[in-house]
Amino acid sequence: MKVLKDKRILVVSSEVVPYMPQTEKAVNSFQASKIINDNGGLTRIFMPKYGLINERRHQLHEVIRLSGMNLVINDLYMPLIIKVASIPKERMQVYFIDNEDYFKNKELFHDKKNKLYKDNDERMIFFAKGVLETVKKLNWSPDIIHLHGSFNALFPLYLKMLYGEDPIFLNTKIVSSIYEKAFEGQLSKSMAKKIQFDGIEKGLDKISSPSYDALIDLMLEFSDSVILSSDKIEEPSQRFVKVNKYLSLNE
Repeated sequence: MKVLKDKRILVVSSEVVPYMPQTEKAVNSFQASKIINDNGGLTRIFMPKYGLINERRHQLHEVIRLSGMNLVINDLYMPLIIKVASIPKERMQVYFIDNEDYFKNKELFHDKKNKLYKDNDERMIFFAKGVLETVKKLNWSPDIIHLHGSFNALFPLYLKMLYGEDPIFLNTKIVSSIYEKAFEGQLSKSMAKKIQFDGIEKGLDKISSPSYDALIDLMLEFSDSVILSSDKIEEPSQRFVKVNKYLSLNE
């Protein structure tokens, strides 16, 4: 794939093997990164540092020069900690976004009783801003950002509306991979208000009731291309095909 040679591609996922169980999303996130790497692309991977990740076994270490920043989330200063590890035998670095309040839990959207975490909205905001701020600190301008899963639903909005004029991201395109439905119910109804605190207004009408479908609609609105990355997706609704950016799983 000569088209990938020397391209800078940032892979952002909520799950990546070998750090998370082998779900469809975790495997795809790894495989996509490996394909890029094996074909001469330049890839960096970002994911949250959940409590279930064994730092000693996977040889994570904190990157002091990247850590120490405070991100403002809903008028509160939240410390950003960056850790890094290398996937064995693959020469690929994985950067972990960490914060003691948001990512000490061992699961993504639900607790052990299968109830949605009350701060999922803030965790998503923190993750999106944490990745973008870290990429700026690295001074690494990606040609493509490939997002995996609904935990990244706010990422395209933040990139286009808050970081779109930054020289690092001026020519960056966003590809969003959509998987099977991640949760039922709704996240915090104050999600839009918390995003408004960052000076973002556009698109927030879509998440006045932040259900899974609403978040995916928002993700698609600000993405440049969309990939249906799972056979388990319910029959695609019109929101997947109404945009010319649509890409099928097999293309």
